[in-house]
Amino acid sequence: MSDTVLIAGTASHVGKSTVAAGLCRRLADAGYEVAPFKAQNMSNNARAVPRADGEGFGEIGVSQYVQARAAGVRPTTDHNPVLLKPRGDGESQLVIDGEAVANVAAGAYYDGWWERARAAVVAAHGRLAAEADVIVAEGAGSIAEINLHHRDLSNVETARIADADVVLTADVERGGVFAAIVGTLELLPEDLRDRVAGVVITKFRGDRSLLADGVEAVEERTGVPVLAVLPYDDPGLPEEDSVSLPAVGERRVVGADAGGVDDDRRITVAVPRLPHASNVTDLEPLARVPGVRVVYAPLSADLGSVGPRGSPADAVVLPGTKNTVDDLLAAREAALGERLRAFDGPVVGLCGGYQFLGERIEGAAVEGTGDRETVPGLGLLPVVTRFSTEKRVAPATWRIDGCGPLAGVTGSVEGYEIHAGETRATGTVGTPFAAPDGRDGAELGAARGSVLGTYLHGLFANRAAREAFVDATYATANGERPAAAAERDSPYDRAAALVDPIDLGALGFDCD
Repeated sequence: MSDTVLIAGTASHVGKSTVAAGLCRRLADAGYEVAPFKAQNMSNNARAVPRADGEGFGEIGVSQYVQARAAGVRPTTDHNPVLLKPRGDGESQLVIDGEAVANVAAGAYYDGWWERARAAVVAAHGRLAAEADVIVAEGAGSIAEINLHHRDLSNVETARIADADVVLTADVERGGVFAAIVGTLELLPEDLRDRVAGVVITKFRGDRSLLADGVEAVEERTGVPVLAVLPYDDPGLPEEDSVSLPAVGERRVVGADAGGVDDDRRITVAVPRLPHASNVTDLEPLARVPGVRVVYAPLSADLGSVGPRGSPADAVVLPGTKNTVDDLLAAREAALGERLRAFDGPVVGLCGGYQFLGERIEGAAVEGTGDRETVPGLGLLPVVTRFSTEKRVAPATWRIDGCGPLAGVTGSVEGYEIHAGETRATGTVGTPFAAPDGRDGAELGAARGSVLGTYLHGLFANRAAREAFVDATYATANGERPAAAAERDSPYDRAAALVDPIDLGALGFDCD
Protein backbone atom coordinates (compact mmCIF):
# COMPACT_ATOMS: atom_id res chain seq x y z
CA MET A 1 0.00 0.00 0.00
CA SER A 2 1.22 3.49 -0.81
CA ASP A 3 1.53 6.55 1.40
CA THR A 4 -1.15 9.22 0.94
CA VAL A 5 -0.63 12.92 1.55
CA LEU A 6 -3.84 14.96 1.67
CA ILE A 7 -3.45 18.62 0.64
CA ALA A 8 -6.31 20.20 2.59
CA GLY A 9 -7.23 23.85 2.91
CA THR A 10 -8.56 26.43 5.31
CA ALA A 11 -10.91 27.60 2.54
CA SER A 12 -11.58 27.36 -1.19
CA HIS A 13 -9.09 28.85 -3.64
CA VAL A 14 -6.13 28.82 -1.23
CA GLY A 15 -3.75 27.03 -3.62
CA LYS A 16 -4.49 23.35 -2.96
CA SER A 17 -4.51 22.38 -6.65
CA THR A 18 -1.22 24.13 -7.37
CA VAL A 19 0.53 22.70 -4.30
CA ALA A 20 -0.70 19.21 -5.20
CA ALA A 21 0.50 19.54 -8.80
CA GLY A 22 3.88 20.83 -7.67
CA LEU A 23 4.32 17.97 -5.21
CA CYS A 24 3.31 15.46 -7.89
CA ARG A 25 6.11 16.75 -10.13
CA ARG A 26 8.70 17.00 -7.32
CA LEU A 27 8.04 13.48 -6.06
CA ALA A 28 7.99 12.06 -9.59
CA ASP A 29 11.32 13.77 -10.34
CA ALA A 30 12.70 12.16 -7.17
CA GLY A 31 11.87 8.69 -8.52
CA TYR A 32 8.56 7.96 -6.80
CA GLU A 33 5.60 6.47 -8.64
CA VAL A 34 2.98 9.14 -7.94
CA ALA A 35 -0.79 9.16 -8.40
CA PRO A 36 -3.00 12.23 -7.91
CA PHE A 37 -6.42 11.82 -6.30
CA LYS A 38 -9.48 13.86 -5.47
CA ALA A 39 -12.35 11.86 -4.08
CA GLN A 40 -15.08 14.34 -4.97
CA ASN A 41 -14.69 17.39 -7.13
CA MET A 42 -17.15 20.12 -8.07
CA SER A 43 -16.23 21.74 -11.36
CA ASN A 44 -17.51 22.37 -14.85
CA ASN A 45 -13.94 22.32 -16.16
CA ALA A 46 -13.50 18.64 -17.03
CA ARG A 47 -11.30 16.45 -19.21
CA ALA A 48 -12.00 13.20 -21.06
CA VAL A 49 -9.78 10.33 -19.90
CA PRO A 50 -9.79 6.51 -20.08
CA ARG A 51 -12.12 4.84 -17.60
CA ALA A 52 -10.43 2.73 -14.97
CA ASP A 53 -12.43 -0.35 -16.03
CA GLY A 54 -11.13 -0.01 -19.59
CA GLU A 55 -14.65 0.55 -20.96
CA GLY A 56 -14.24 3.69 -23.03
CA PHE A 57 -13.74 7.16 -21.61
CA GLY A 58 -15.11 9.26 -18.78
CA GLU A 59 -14.82 12.70 -17.19
CA ILE A 60 -12.62 13.97 -14.40
CA GLY A 61 -11.95 17.45 -13.05
CA VAL A 62 -9.25 19.40 -14.86
CA SER A 63 -7.00 19.64 -11.79
CA GLN A 64 -6.58 15.89 -11.50
CA TYR A 65 -5.84 15.70 -15.23
CA VAL A 66 -3.16 18.36 -14.74
CA GLN A 67 -1.77 16.63 -11.65
CA ALA A 68 -1.51 13.32 -13.50
CA ARG A 69 0.42 15.06 -16.27
CA ALA A 70 2.67 16.61 -13.63
CA ALA A 71 3.26 13.16 -12.13
CA GLY A 72 4.01 11.68 -15.54
CA VAL A 73 1.17 9.14 -15.43
CA ARG A 74 -1.81 8.56 -17.70
CA PRO A 75 -4.92 10.24 -16.27
CA THR A 76 -7.83 7.87 -15.56
CA THR A 77 -11.20 8.17 -13.87
CA ASP A 78 -9.69 6.70 -10.67
CA HIS A 79 -7.92 10.01 -10.12
CA ASN A 80 -11.30 11.71 -9.56
CA PRO A 81 -14.01 9.08 -9.01
CA VAL A 82 -16.81 11.53 -8.12
CA LEU A 83 -17.42 14.74 -10.07
CA LEU A 84 -20.29 17.17 -9.58
CA LYS A 85 -20.92 19.55 -12.50
CA PRO A 86 -23.16 22.45 -11.41
CA ARG A 87 -26.18 23.12 -13.64
CA GLY A 88 -27.71 26.01 -11.71
CA ASP A 89 -30.69 26.25 -9.33
CA GLY A 90 -28.92 24.09 -6.73
CA GLU A 91 -28.65 21.10 -9.05
CA SER A 92 -25.56 19.29 -10.39
CA GLN A 93 -24.87 16.54 -12.86
CA LEU A 94 -23.40 13.64 -10.88
CA VAL A 95 -20.53 11.78 -12.53
CA ILE A 96 -19.31 8.56 -10.85
CA ASP A 97 -16.30 6.70 -12.25
CA GLY A 98 -16.43 8.97 -15.28
CA GLU A 99 -20.08 8.33 -16.18
CA ALA A 100 -22.93 10.81 -15.78
CA VAL A 101 -25.53 8.97 -13.69
CA ALA A 102 -28.06 11.62 -12.60
CA ASN A 103 -28.93 15.27 -12.18
CA VAL A 104 -29.34 15.84 -8.45
CA ALA A 105 -29.92 18.56 -5.90
CA ALA A 106 -27.66 18.55 -2.84
CA GLY A 107 -30.21 16.92 -0.55
CA ALA A 108 -31.02 14.19 -3.06
CA TYR A 109 -27.33 13.48 -3.54
CA TYR A 110 -26.69 12.91 0.13
CA ASP A 111 -29.90 10.93 0.62
CA GLY A 112 -29.75 8.74 -2.46
CA TRP A 113 -26.25 8.67 -3.91
CA TRP A 114 -23.65 9.36 -1.23
CA GLU A 115 -23.09 5.73 -0.22
CA ARG A 116 -22.53 4.71 -3.85
CA ALA A 117 -20.18 7.66 -4.30
CA ARG A 118 -18.21 6.70 -1.18
CA ALA A 119 -17.89 3.09 -2.40
CA ALA A 120 -16.50 4.38 -5.69
CA VAL A 121 -13.97 6.50 -3.78
CA VAL A 122 -12.82 3.55 -1.66
CA ALA A 123 -12.41 1.32 -4.72
CA ALA A 124 -10.58 3.96 -6.76
CA HIS A 125 -8.16 4.77 -3.96
CA GLY A 126 -7.50 1.08 -3.43
CA ARG A 127 -6.60 0.54 -7.07
CA LEU A 128 -4.25 3.53 -7.08
CA ALA A 129 -2.65 2.46 -3.80
CA ALA A 130 -1.88 -0.97 -5.22
CA GLU A 131 0.27 0.59 -7.96
CA ALA A 132 1.72 3.89 -6.72
CA ASP A 133 4.38 4.68 -4.12
CA VAL A 134 2.69 7.94 -3.17
CA ILE A 135 -0.82 9.30 -3.61
CA VAL A 136 -1.08 13.09 -3.54
CA ALA A 137 -4.71 13.73 -2.66
CA GLU A 138 -6.38 17.11 -2.95
CA GLY A 139 -9.11 18.18 -0.58
CA ALA A 140 -12.02 20.46 -1.41
CA GLY A 141 -12.97 23.79 0.09
CA SER A 142 -12.27 23.92 3.82
CA ILE A 143 -11.52 20.83 5.88
CA ALA A 144 -13.16 22.62 8.83
CA GLU A 145 -16.75 22.61 7.55
CA ILE A 146 -18.20 21.10 10.74
CA ASN A 147 -21.68 20.79 9.23
CA LEU A 148 -20.26 18.41 6.60
CA HIS A 149 -17.76 16.37 8.61
CA HIS A 150 -20.02 13.31 8.68
CA ARG A 151 -20.20 13.19 4.84
CA ASP A 152 -17.12 15.04 3.60
CA LEU A 153 -15.68 12.72 0.94
CA SER A 154 -12.82 14.93 -0.24
CA ASN A 155 -11.42 15.78 3.18
CA VAL A 156 -12.54 13.78 6.23
CA GLU A 157 -13.41 10.52 4.46
CA THR A 158 -10.31 10.65 2.26
CA ALA A 159 -8.04 11.13 5.28
CA ARG A 160 -9.62 8.17 7.06
CA ILE A 161 -9.92 5.85 4.06
CA ALA A 162 -6.33 6.50 3.01
CA ASP A 163 -4.77 6.75 6.49
CA ALA A 164 -3.33 9.99 5.12
CA ASP A 165 -0.96 12.58 6.45
CA VAL A 166 -2.55 16.01 6.11
CA VAL A 167 -0.85 19.17 4.89
CA LEU A 168 -2.99 22.23 5.61
CA THR A 169 -2.74 25.09 3.10
CA ALA A 170 -3.70 28.65 4.04
CA ASP A 171 -3.77 31.74 1.80
CA VAL A 172 -2.06 34.79 3.33
CA GLU A 173 -3.42 37.10 0.61
CA ARG A 174 -6.94 36.79 2.01
CA GLY A 175 -5.89 38.25 5.35
CA GLY A 176 -6.36 36.59 8.72
CA VAL A 177 -4.13 33.67 7.80
CA PHE A 178 -3.09 32.85 11.38
CA ALA A 179 -6.68 32.88 12.62
CA ALA A 180 -7.62 30.63 9.72
CA ILE A 181 -4.90 28.14 10.60
CA VAL A 182 -5.64 28.03 14.34
CA GLY A 183 -9.40 28.00 13.84
CA THR A 184 -9.25 25.19 11.29
CA LEU A 185 -7.08 23.02 13.54
CA GLU A 186 -9.40 23.67 16.48
CA LEU A 187 -12.46 22.56 14.52
CA LEU A 188 -11.01 19.31 13.16
CA PRO A 189 -12.18 15.97 14.55
CA GLU A 190 -9.55 14.70 16.97
CA ASP A 191 -8.39 11.85 14.74
CA LEU A 192 -7.86 14.25 11.82
CA ARG A 193 -6.12 16.79 14.02
CA ASP A 194 -3.57 14.11 14.89
CA ARG A 195 -2.89 13.50 11.20
CA VAL A 196 -1.85 17.08 10.38
CA ALA A 197 1.85 16.94 9.57
CA GLY A 198 2.29 20.61 8.86
CA VAL A 199 1.01 23.87 7.42
CA VAL A 200 1.92 25.60 4.15
CA ILE A 201 1.19 29.31 3.82
CA THR A 202 0.59 30.31 0.19
CA LYS A 203 0.52 33.46 -1.98
CA PHE A 204 2.90 35.60 0.07
CA ARG A 205 4.31 38.82 -1.39
CA GLY A 206 7.23 40.70 0.15
CA ASP A 207 9.66 40.07 2.99
CA ARG A 208 8.94 36.68 4.57
CA SER A 209 10.66 37.68 7.79
CA LEU A 210 7.58 39.81 8.52
CA LEU A 211 5.65 36.59 9.15
CA ALA A 212 8.22 35.13 11.55
CA ASP A 213 6.52 36.16 14.81
CA GLY A 214 3.14 34.90 13.62
CA VAL A 215 4.59 31.59 12.43
CA GLU A 216 6.32 31.08 15.77
CA ALA A 217 3.12 31.88 17.69
CA VAL A 218 1.04 29.47 15.61
CA GLU A 219 3.57 26.67 16.08
CA GLU A 220 3.68 27.25 19.84
CA ARG A 221 -0.11 27.42 20.14
CA THR A 222 -0.89 24.38 17.99
CA GLY A 223 2.23 22.22 18.03
CA VAL A 224 1.96 21.94 14.25
CA PRO A 225 5.00 23.07 12.21
CA VAL A 226 4.75 25.58 9.38
CA LEU A 227 6.55 23.69 6.62
CA ALA A 228 6.91 26.59 4.19
CA VAL A 229 5.79 30.04 3.15
CA LEU A 230 5.30 30.01 -0.62
CA PRO A 231 5.57 33.14 -2.77
CA TYR A 232 2.73 34.45 -4.87
CA ASP A 233 3.07 33.06 -8.39
CA ASP A 234 0.90 31.70 -11.18
CA PRO A 235 2.58 28.68 -12.78
CA GLY A 236 0.03 28.74 -15.59
CA LEU A 237 -2.03 25.70 -14.56
CA PRO A 238 -5.69 25.62 -15.68
CA GLU A 239 -8.25 26.88 -13.19
CA GLU A 240 -10.24 24.13 -11.48
CA ASP A 241 -13.53 26.01 -11.34
CA SER A 242 -15.17 29.31 -12.15
CA VAL A 243 -14.01 31.15 -9.02
CA SER A 244 -11.69 33.21 -11.22
CA LEU A 245 -14.49 34.28 -13.58
CA PRO A 246 -16.34 37.53 -13.02
CA ALA A 247 -19.91 37.33 -11.81
CA VAL A 248 -22.58 37.29 -14.50
CA GLY A 249 -23.00 40.86 -15.71
CA GLU A 250 -19.50 41.92 -14.65
CA ARG A 251 -16.28 42.26 -16.65
CA ARG A 252 -12.71 41.06 -16.12
CA VAL A 253 -9.51 41.29 -18.16
CA VAL A 254 -6.92 38.51 -17.94
CA GLY A 255 -3.67 37.94 -19.76
CA ALA A 256 -0.05 37.02 -19.29
CA ASP A 257 2.82 39.46 -19.00
CA ALA A 258 2.88 41.40 -22.26
CA GLY A 259 6.60 40.66 -22.64
CA GLY A 260 7.49 44.08 -24.00
CA VAL A 261 4.59 44.22 -26.48
CA ASP A 262 3.48 47.81 -27.05
CA ASP A 263 -0.13 48.73 -26.31
CA ASP A 264 -0.84 49.37 -29.98
CA ARG A 265 0.34 45.87 -30.85
CA ARG A 266 -1.92 44.04 -28.45
CA ILE A 267 -5.17 42.29 -29.32
CA THR A 268 -8.35 41.83 -27.30
CA VAL A 269 -10.34 38.57 -27.35
CA ALA A 270 -13.85 39.05 -25.96
CA VAL A 271 -15.49 36.10 -24.18
CA PRO A 272 -19.21 36.59 -23.47
CA ARG A 273 -19.84 35.59 -19.85
CA LEU A 274 -22.44 32.84 -20.16
CA PRO A 275 -24.43 32.20 -16.97
CA HIS A 276 -23.45 28.49 -16.98
CA ALA A 277 -20.05 28.74 -18.67
CA SER A 278 -17.95 25.57 -18.53
CA ASN A 279 -14.49 24.47 -19.65
CA VAL A 280 -13.34 28.08 -19.76
CA THR A 281 -9.82 26.68 -19.38
CA ASP A 282 -10.00 26.52 -23.19
CA LEU A 283 -9.18 30.26 -23.12
CA GLU A 284 -6.17 30.09 -20.83
CA PRO A 285 -3.59 29.26 -23.54
CA LEU A 286 -4.62 32.45 -25.34
CA ALA A 287 -4.35 34.52 -22.17
CA ARG A 288 -0.74 33.34 -21.74
CA VAL A 289 0.35 34.67 -25.15
CA PRO A 290 2.22 37.98 -24.75
CA GLY A 291 0.14 40.77 -26.20
CA VAL A 292 -3.20 38.94 -25.97
CA ARG A 293 -5.85 40.22 -23.57
CA VAL A 294 -8.86 38.01 -22.82
CA VAL A 295 -11.86 40.01 -21.64
CA TYR A 296 -14.75 38.20 -19.95
CA ALA A 297 -17.65 40.54 -20.60
CA PRO A 298 -21.42 40.65 -19.98
CA LEU A 299 -23.60 39.17 -22.72
CA SER A 300 -24.94 42.65 -23.45
CA ALA A 301 -21.50 44.29 -23.76
CA ASP A 302 -20.75 46.49 -26.77
CA LEU A 303 -18.03 44.68 -28.76
CA GLY A 304 -16.84 48.05 -30.01
CA SER A 305 -15.78 49.19 -26.53
CA VAL A 306 -15.36 46.03 -24.48
CA GLY A 307 -11.57 46.24 -24.11
CA PRO A 308 -9.40 48.25 -21.72
CA ARG A 309 -10.09 52.00 -21.83
CA GLY A 310 -13.01 51.42 -24.15
CA SER A 311 -11.02 49.74 -26.91
CA PRO A 312 -12.82 47.37 -29.32
CA ALA A 313 -12.71 43.59 -29.36
CA ASP A 314 -10.52 42.11 -32.10
CA ALA A 315 -11.98 38.58 -31.84
CA VAL A 316 -14.77 36.78 -29.98
CA VAL A 317 -14.72 33.27 -28.51
CA LEU A 318 -17.93 31.63 -27.26
CA PRO A 319 -16.99 29.03 -24.62
CA GLY A 320 -18.74 25.84 -23.59
CA THR A 321 -21.74 25.77 -21.30
CA LYS A 322 -23.33 23.30 -18.91
CA ASN A 323 -26.84 24.51 -19.81
CA THR A 324 -26.79 25.14 -23.55
CA VAL A 325 -30.48 25.99 -23.98
CA ASP A 326 -30.75 28.40 -21.05
CA ASP A 327 -27.54 30.18 -22.02
CA LEU A 328 -28.57 30.39 -25.68
CA LEU A 329 -31.85 31.97 -24.63
CA ALA A 330 -29.94 34.44 -22.46
CA ALA A 331 -27.62 35.26 -25.39
CA ARG A 332 -30.59 35.83 -27.69
CA GLU A 333 -32.30 38.04 -25.11
CA ALA A 334 -29.10 40.10 -24.94
CA ALA A 335 -29.11 40.41 -28.78
CA LEU A 336 -25.67 38.83 -28.96
CA GLY A 337 -26.39 37.37 -32.40
CA GLU A 338 -27.03 40.79 -33.94
CA ARG A 339 -23.78 42.17 -32.54
CA LEU A 340 -21.80 39.14 -33.73
CA ARG A 341 -23.21 39.43 -37.24
CA ALA A 342 -22.08 43.06 -37.35
CA PHE A 343 -18.62 42.17 -36.00
CA ASP A 344 -15.69 42.17 -38.47
CA GLY A 345 -13.16 40.03 -36.58
CA PRO A 346 -12.80 36.27 -36.09
CA VAL A 347 -15.54 34.47 -34.14
CA VAL A 348 -14.92 31.00 -32.68
CA GLY A 349 -17.46 28.82 -30.87
CA LEU A 350 -16.26 25.92 -28.75
CA CYS A 351 -18.63 23.01 -28.03
CA GLY A 352 -21.78 24.68 -26.68
CA GLY A 353 -20.55 27.90 -28.28
CA TYR A 354 -20.46 26.05 -31.62
CA GLN A 355 -24.06 24.92 -31.12
CA PHE A 356 -25.01 28.56 -30.39
CA LEU A 357 -23.64 29.70 -33.77
CA GLY A 358 -26.01 27.47 -35.74
CA GLU A 359 -29.51 28.03 -37.03
CA ARG A 360 -31.29 26.12 -34.28
CA ILE A 361 -31.14 23.40 -31.64
CA GLU A 362 -33.65 20.57 -31.98
CA GLY A 363 -34.73 18.22 -29.20
CA ALA A 364 -33.95 20.95 -26.69
CA ALA A 365 -36.22 19.43 -24.02
CA VAL A 366 -33.70 16.60 -23.62
CA GLU A 367 -31.56 18.98 -21.59
CA GLY A 368 -34.25 19.03 -18.91
CA THR A 369 -34.60 22.80 -18.67
CA GLY A 370 -38.12 23.06 -20.05
CA ASP A 371 -40.50 21.70 -22.65
CA ARG A 372 -39.01 23.58 -25.62
CA GLU A 373 -38.49 21.29 -28.61
CA THR A 374 -36.69 23.78 -30.87
CA VAL A 375 -34.67 26.86 -29.93
CA PRO A 376 -33.36 29.27 -32.60
CA GLY A 377 -29.60 29.74 -32.66
CA LEU A 378 -27.60 32.90 -33.33
CA GLY A 379 -27.55 32.16 -37.05
CA LEU A 380 -23.88 32.70 -37.95
CA LEU A 381 -23.31 29.19 -39.34
CA PRO A 382 -25.64 27.08 -41.55
CA VAL A 383 -25.72 24.13 -39.16
CA VAL A 384 -28.36 22.50 -36.95
CA THR A 385 -27.77 20.57 -33.72
CA ARG A 386 -30.06 17.81 -32.46
CA PHE A 387 -29.78 16.92 -28.80
CA SER A 388 -29.95 13.34 -27.55
CA THR A 389 -29.61 11.62 -24.19
CA GLU A 390 -26.25 10.13 -25.21
CA LYS A 391 -23.12 12.02 -24.22
CA ARG A 392 -19.85 11.75 -26.13
CA VAL A 393 -16.80 11.77 -23.85
CA ALA A 394 -13.45 11.00 -25.48
CA PRO A 395 -9.97 12.37 -26.10
CA ALA A 396 -9.46 13.41 -29.70
CA THR A 397 -6.67 13.67 -32.24
CA TRP A 398 -8.06 15.11 -35.46
CA ARG A 399 -6.62 16.04 -38.83
CA ILE A 400 -6.97 19.71 -39.65
CA ASP A 401 -6.94 21.64 -42.88
CA GLY A 402 -7.58 25.07 -41.50
CA CYS A 403 -9.83 27.75 -42.91
CA GLY A 404 -11.42 30.93 -41.60
CA PRO A 405 -9.85 31.95 -38.27
CA LEU A 406 -7.52 28.91 -38.50
CA ALA A 407 -6.38 29.42 -42.09
CA GLY A 408 -3.01 27.88 -42.87
CA VAL A 409 -3.02 25.21 -40.16
CA THR A 410 -2.50 21.66 -41.45
CA GLY A 411 -1.57 18.41 -39.74
CA SER A 412 -3.19 17.32 -36.49
CA VAL A 413 -4.67 18.87 -33.37
CA GLU A 414 -5.35 17.22 -30.02
CA GLY A 415 -7.98 17.81 -27.38
CA TYR A 416 -11.14 16.13 -26.14
CA GLU A 417 -14.88 15.96 -26.68
CA ILE A 418 -17.49 16.30 -23.94
CA HIS A 419 -20.90 17.04 -25.43
CA ALA A 420 -24.42 15.85 -26.07
CA GLY A 421 -25.99 16.28 -29.47
CA GLU A 422 -24.89 15.98 -33.09
CA THR A 423 -24.50 18.80 -35.58
CA ARG A 424 -25.13 18.68 -39.33
CA ALA A 425 -24.71 21.23 -42.09
CA THR A 426 -27.76 22.76 -43.78
CA GLY A 427 -25.74 24.81 -46.29
CA THR A 428 -22.25 25.27 -47.66
CA VAL A 429 -19.57 25.40 -44.94
CA GLY A 430 -15.87 24.82 -44.68
CA THR A 431 -14.99 21.49 -43.06
CA PRO A 432 -11.65 22.00 -41.33
CA PHE A 433 -11.58 18.79 -39.24
CA ALA A 434 -11.60 15.03 -39.83
CA ALA A 435 -11.36 12.22 -37.26
CA PRO A 436 -9.68 8.80 -37.57
CA ASP A 437 -13.06 7.12 -37.06
CA GLY A 438 -14.33 8.58 -40.33
CA ARG A 439 -16.28 11.48 -38.87
CA ASP A 440 -15.79 14.80 -40.60
CA GLY A 441 -17.65 17.94 -41.58
CA ALA A 442 -20.09 19.68 -39.28
CA GLU A 443 -20.11 16.71 -36.91
CA LEU A 444 -16.69 17.96 -35.75
CA GLY A 445 -16.74 21.61 -36.76
CA ALA A 446 -17.62 24.09 -39.48
CA ALA A 447 -16.41 27.42 -40.80
CA ARG A 448 -17.76 30.16 -43.01
CA GLY A 449 -15.88 33.39 -43.60
CA SER A 450 -14.36 34.54 -40.33
CA VAL A 451 -16.66 32.33 -38.18
CA LEU A 452 -15.68 28.86 -36.96
CA GLY A 453 -17.26 26.40 -34.55
CA THR A 454 -15.95 23.09 -33.27
CA TYR A 455 -16.52 20.42 -30.64
CA LEU A 456 -12.77 20.21 -29.93
CA HIS A 457 -12.03 21.36 -26.40
CA GLY A 458 -8.37 22.25 -26.02
CA LEU A 459 -8.13 23.72 -29.52
CA PHE A 460 -5.95 26.65 -28.43
CA ALA A 461 -3.63 24.39 -26.44
CA ASN A 462 -2.30 23.33 -29.86
CA ARG A 463 0.45 25.79 -30.71
CA ALA A 464 -0.21 25.87 -34.47
CA ALA A 465 -3.93 26.55 -33.99
CA ARG A 466 -3.26 29.14 -31.31
CA GLU A 467 -0.71 31.02 -33.42
CA ALA A 468 -2.95 30.91 -36.51
CA PHE A 469 -5.86 32.38 -34.54
CA VAL A 470 -3.68 35.12 -33.05
CA ASP A 471 -2.23 35.92 -36.48
CA ALA A 472 -5.69 36.03 -38.10
CA THR A 473 -6.97 38.28 -35.32
CA TYR A 474 -4.02 40.63 -35.54
CA ALA A 475 -4.19 40.76 -39.33
CA THR A 476 -7.86 41.73 -39.20
CA ALA A 477 -7.25 44.39 -36.58
CA ASN A 478 -3.97 45.86 -37.84
CA GLY A 479 -3.19 44.48 -41.27
CA GLU A 480 0.09 42.90 -40.15
CA ARG A 481 1.38 39.94 -38.19
CA PRO A 482 2.32 40.20 -34.49
CA ALA A 483 5.74 39.42 -33.12
CA ALA A 484 6.27 35.71 -32.43
CA ALA A 485 4.67 34.72 -29.16
CA ALA A 486 7.11 33.60 -26.49
CA GLU A 487 6.39 30.19 -24.95
CA ARG A 488 6.51 29.84 -21.19
CA ASP A 489 8.30 27.12 -19.30
CA SER A 490 6.33 23.99 -18.45
CA PRO A 491 3.62 24.92 -15.91
CA TYR A 492 4.35 21.60 -14.14
CA ASP A 493 7.99 22.52 -13.63
CA ARG A 494 6.99 26.01 -12.49
CA ALA A 495 4.59 24.48 -9.96
CA ALA A 496 7.36 22.17 -8.71
CA ALA A 497 9.70 25.15 -8.31
CA LEU A 498 6.99 27.06 -6.44
CA VAL A 499 6.63 24.32 -3.79
CA ASP A 500 10.39 23.69 -3.53
CA PRO A 501 10.52 25.36 -0.06
CA ILE A 502 8.32 22.58 1.39
CA ASP A 503 10.51 20.19 3.39
CA LEU A 504 9.43 16.82 2.05
CA GLY A 505 11.70 15.13 4.56
CA ALA A 506 9.25 16.26 7.24
CA LEU A 507 6.62 14.21 5.41
CA GLY A 508 8.85 11.14 5.26
CA PHE A 509 10.09 11.45 1.67
CA ASP A 510 13.68 11.28 0.51
CA CYS A 511 13.98 13.81 -2.32
CA ASP A 512 17.70 14.62 -2.19
